[in-house]
Amino acid sequence: MSATDPTAAPPVTLADYAAGARSVVEPDVWDFLEGGAGDERTLAANLAAFDRVSLRPRVLTGRGTPDTKTAILGRGWAAPVAVAPMAYHTLAHPDGESATARGAGAAGVPLVVSTFASRTFEEIAAEASGPLWLQVYCFRDRATTRRLVERAEQAGFEALVLTVDAPRLGRRLRDVRNGFRLPRGVAPANLSGADFSSPSAHAATEFEPALDWSVISWLRSVSSLPILVKGILSPDDARRALAAGVDGIVVSNHGGRQLDGAPATLDVLPEIAAAVAGACPLLVDGGIRRGADVLAALASGADGVLLGRPVLHGLAVAGARGVEDVLALVTEELTEAMALTGIGSVRDAGPELVGGRAVPARPVHNPGPSGLRPEDLHGSVSDPVLGTMTFLNEITTHYPDAVSFAPGRPYEGFYDTEQIFTYLRRYLDHLETGGATPEQVRSALFQYGPTSGQIRELIADSLRKDEGIDVPPESVVVTVGAQEAMLLAVRALIRGPEDVLLVSSPCYVGITGAARLLDIHPTAIAEAEGGFRCADLAAAIRAERARGRRPRAFYIIPDHSNPTGTTVPLETRRELLELAAREDILIIEDSPYRLVSPGRQLPTLKSLDRGRRVLHLGSLSKTLFPGARVGFAIADQPVTDASGRTSLLADELTKIKSMVTVNTSPLSQAVVAGMLLTADGRASELNKATAAYYGDAMRVTLQALESG
Repeated sequence: MSATDPTAAPPVTLADYAAGARSVVEPDVWDFLEGGAGDERTLAANLAAFDRVSLRPRVLTGRGTPDTKTAILGRGWAAPVAVAPMAYHTLAHPDGESATARGAGAAGVPLVVSTFASRTFEEIAAEASGPLWLQVYCFRDRATTRRLVERAEQAGFEALVLTVDAPRLGRRLRDVRNGFRLPRGVAPANLSGADFSSPSAHAATEFEPALDWSVISWLRSVSSLPILVKGILSPDDARRALAAGVDGIVVSNHGGRQLDGAPATLDVLPEIAAAVAGACPLLVDGGIRRGADVLAALASGADGVLLGRPVLHGLAVAGARGVEDVLALVTEELTEAMALTGIGSVRDAGPELVGGRAVPARPVHNPGPSGLRPEDLHGSVSDPVLGTMTFLNEITTHYPDAVSFAPGRPYEGFYDTEQIFTYLRRYLDHLETGGATPEQVRSALFQYGPTSGQIRELIADSLRKDEGIDVPPESVVVTVGAQEAMLLAVRALIRGPEDVLLVSSPCYVGITGAARLLDIHPTAIAEAEGGFRCADLAAAIRAERARGRRPRAFYIIPDHSNPTGTTVPLETRRELLELAAREDILIIEDSPYRLVSPGRQLPTLKSLDRGRRVLHLGSLSKTLFPGARVGFAIADQPVTDASGRTSLLADELTKIKSMVTVNTSPLSQAVVAGMLLTADGRASELNKATAAYYGDAMRVTLQALESG
């Protein structure tokens, strides 16, 4: 059984590996490894929870060999199992985390590296062939945390796992009984300058004790890596995590919780899964000792599990090969459990598999006469971003005399109610002059009309005259404001979790809100002093590809950006188009303010686009008629199917629109079309006075601010 006894029978169960490990490490070291980050009660509760679960066998399902593969954060895993973060692997084997990385890579699963790893991030990365994530503790000295994160990112790590339930590690009872201190020569390879011999004492003095949810934003500011939070045990905290914008959640009670009756992770997993509702990957750890435990976790709502102590047992017995064997054994047991329960894929695991629950079933919530609760709805409705537009419009409605710089509402003094009828009549005359019969004119106003819009020719003509954008009308989709155009573009381009939407940041709240509705978490490209830099976008694209993800599109407002007000220089615009071609991404150009801005305008990205790299979004709200809610998307990119048939991206956006708004109001389109026709298609002519007025208002405002 022992690694030092070549005649012993090889381990064939996880219990064999545990026995073998116990025989090759010192007793106090064994207690340290087994004690984990909690104590005996934590481990016992987790083990008991899995023991209470029974899985329902199914027969004659015709499923064939089960498929254990999954994908999380855009990376494929051979099984829904990752190696949990654990400190000081050199206590189990001289090669430490380097050997663990080799074993995890050979098994095709990720390794979550502890901040207190006994090998450097660079050494571990050199041995890894699978994804590496970094477990992050937030230190009182944020500069220390920043340096660790930056080093890990530079070494090729693909995600950050922030431990949020460990403001202190608590009393590890086995270590207290043994008076355990780390052996000489064992210390965190990535930290220095402190006494690490007593892990609990070090944590008490060095960990930040007063973290709040703002730490997520802080981590975003220092790293572009996806962020998971580890230590969630309640649905409320899961919802808070989603609102904070995390990329994943780990249900875990390994943060040293010493509360009597603190729940086992499997006990709380179903209600947390219900709260998350698929908005991000959900992982769980604690007490997993069999492949059937993995399947029970999946059936209870997890997307994957983190396996801890058994990996250290394999490491102690046979180094990297032992780690690989332990992970292979768990995967083999998972495959067997899936076959016996009739599951063909890990994606098929659901609550119907579970015959016995870890805790008595909670009563199903019945809204009754009191209505729904926020937690019964999609997580986006609790996101503050989604309330922004409504709040700004309500403020303006309730306080009409207030001067507000927030909502971007056009000045109402430019409008005359009677003009609506004039413009509508102008469009009807246009239809009749073009040969439309009275029945066709009636249908154009009263019926739904084509989903792609009935004034595409007029919009294309206006863009050609005002902006030098020469595209066929077939590439235009008329939308319900530019906001719908954003939703259609993001939904069409971002296919799944492996696809990435990049955004210039700070960015317009509408794009982040649309992404949130679709459970997409954009990657922010922070503007430097002076504005956007292509080098920062190129670096972010490389980083995303290093994590196995696929950058698809970059959203930017190049003219008078909302909210920063910056304008991208002409040279940078050309550089951005070259970058998009080189990196094979699309640019989503949003430019609603150009025609109402004073001064000479730079060319749009779309007018400079020679490779169909730009998906241009436009709005006629700021320039013509806000209440009409007419926007558009220019999507002239070719889409070729497997048979070789080619269409336009505009056709695909139209398919999505047909299931969102069906069509844009024909009456609104008619009024806007009449406005364009009165100016021979030149919206710029209709906005000369508007732009001059706003220019004067801007100068007066700046003078008042300077004098005040």
